[in-house]
Amino acid sequence: MKNNLFFKLTLLSLLYILPSLLREGSGVSLAQGVIFEPEGTTLEQAAVKAQAENKLIFLDCYTTWCGPCKKMVRETFPQESVGAYMNAKFVNLKIDMESAYGAPLAKKLQVQAYPTFVIFTANAEEINRILGYHDAESFIKVLEEKSQDNSSGPLQQRWRSGDRDPQFLMEYLQTLNASYKADEANDVAEAILDGKEETFAADSTLRMVFMRNITNPFAKSFTYTVQHPQTLMDAIGEFPVQMKLANVMSAYQRQLIVESEATVPGASAPVFSLDQEKYDRFSNLLDSLQIQNADHYRLMTLITLAEKQKDWTSYLNNIRKYMANPALDADDMQLARWTKAFTPDTDKLYKTQMQAILRKRLSDIREGKREPQTRVGNMKLSRPTDELLEMIINALDGKMPGQ
Repeated sequence: MKNNLFFKLTLLSLLYILPSLLREGSGVSLAQGVIFEPEGTTLEQAAVKAQAENKLIFLDCYTTWCGPCKKMVRETFPQESVGAYMNAKFVNLKIDMESAYGAPLAKKLQVQAYPTFVIFTANAEEINRILGYHDAESFIKVLEEKSQDNSSGPLQQRWRSGDRDPQFLMEYLQTLNASYKADEANDVAEAILDGKEETFAADSTLRMVFMRNITNPFAKSFTYTVQHPQTLMDAIGEFPVQMKLANVMSAYQRQLIVESEATVPGASAPVFSLDQEKYDRFSNLLDSLQIQNADHYRLMTLITLAEKQKDWTSYLNNIRKYMANPALDADDMQLARWTKAFTPDTDKLYKTQMQAILRKRLSDIREGKREPQTRVGNMKLSRPTDELLEMIINALDGKMPGQ
């Protein structure tokens, strides 16, 4: 009898407090949004679970600084309708693309914008991807559409099987561009332009394929354009062509540095090294194409590597080599960017050496040997760079502006 009375009182109490628990802002809710796998779960582990449960895999590629990523977490993923759809259909996974595990995965998946949501089969084979913020209703709709495996997957199979039909290639290229898959888009663009290296500049569609998608400096269309730029310049202007050629070589130069996990037990910082074989091949290409500022790409690679390795002796030595090279010209803003590598914790010895480089430039400006920089590209600077250089020199001594 007493137990029965206790049960009734407990039930009445729950009925009384339940409405307040379910009010907006309370910590308890019967509604359930998207259930993600525990932090640290890998794509490989998600695949094991997806195979066991006969589900697809949903991967949220995010970064900690991405505003739209946070908005999805705050507004879309908690919605009951989204959770009801996704929890039944997917093994849901979130990975920070700048984490130790996420960074190599981002490179492998060619993730270049955030948020990117990738849908995989249970075997971790990509079906499709979605970019950017979506509200609950539109997200469910696009998930339904993109999880049907009716987009890049079959096209990719046709590509891998050797299909080079021109219409198919253009269709596949559009799909890759929509998914921001730059590496694969380059490969398809190379196939589209194959044999048309000398004529593509006269065709507006092929020009667009080249300008948007060619990222490989070894591509035949690229090397031909480096050696014969005038036809393309006549069609679209000198500046866009110069920028395209420089951007491709700069982007490739940055790929010459390899990042790997620390091998020392207990160390968490990544290890950076030079892909020597790739560097030598690129260096030979620069020479064969007779690139006037070839040493710019070589030295910038070594400067960047030394910065990542925090090898300040090599860093400063390569900056000095750059400054002494008569074929190169580091502008004032480049000097400022190089100085950003130094932190309050950097040994004063190295800061003093950087100050000497900056003082030499400042002296040249003040003595009229060199004009201060007033623009960066099309942007006008708010003040001449001699003032900026002086501020940086003082900052390296720990002085605030005006001190």
